[in-house]
Amino acid sequence: MTSEPKNIQIDDTTALVLEGGGMRGVFTVGVLDNFMDRGLRFPYTIGVSAGASNGLSFMSRQRGRAKKANIDLLEQYHYIGLKYLVKQRNIMDFNLMFGDFPEHIIPYDYATYAATPDRFEMVTTNCVTGQPQYWEEKHNEERIISIAKASCSLPFVCPIAYVDGQPMLDGGITDSIPVERAFRQGYQKAVVVLTRNRGYRKKQHKFKIPPFIYKEYPNIREALVMRSIVYNKQLDLVERLEDERRITVIRPQKPIEVDRIERDTRKLTTLYKEGYAVAQQLSINSYYPSPFG
Repeated sequence: MTSEPKNIQIDDTTALVLEGGGMRGVFTVGVLDNFMDRGLRFPYTIGVSAGASNGLSFMSRQRGRAKKANIDLLEQYHYIGLKYLVKQRNIMDFNLMFGDFPEHIIPYDYATYAATPDRFEMVTTNCVTGQPQYWEEKHNEERIISIAKASCSLPFVCPIAYVDGQPMLDGGITDSIPVERAFRQGYQKAVVVLTRNRGYRKKQHKFKIPPFIYKEYPNIREALVMRSIVYNKQLDLVERLEDERRITVIRPQKPIEVDRIERDTRKLTTLYKEGYAVAQQLSINSYYPSPFG
């Protein structure tokens, strides 16, 4: 097993890749808060699902905002639960998370995000094509939230979301760890933040989607059937690139006890602290200066 690299060098060819994983994304939040405490930034960041929503707070340099949204306000508002499936056809209260949170409760700093020269892409899955779709938006506030919400719209337990009138679901269905996307964009190195331990693989088992679910979108049905196979291949690629020292991977070192829709804030706090501690142990040299000082 490859141990975590001790030295990371960030320059204008370095990408930051943020996996999703639902509430396991609090590990990523800990990593990103550590990066902000150290004044680190990247020329290009790409986030999927929870990695997209948490990455937005990193791009606006709002240290602690994502932690508050994922842990502190979860304890206060209890925004995950079956009651929302009845009220909103959604396992989570998206009206709160993508409405009240960014607009009123923990206002998002759209101005800082718009001003940063760094690129940020969010990944969704197009229901019509069954393929990943990549979005960059810095100036249209409503569109930023629409893309983030679409990237986080889990299949089966969240309704289909729409961006520019196009039906979208969770980006993790088709591109959970978009390292190859970063390379295709011209970046030569990558720091990849995962939310699973090294060696983890999804169990591959055949399942049939009931014919009435996504019946008008056959390609998304096929993508869902292939999801575990695609994800495991991405993990194979990540571990190979890591062993070849072509990418740096930051991941949980302890067995994961947090579920995708975890509601135990003690577990979430522990995982957040682990993310911060793992990042703190890394020696990082940045040759990409921050305009924020």
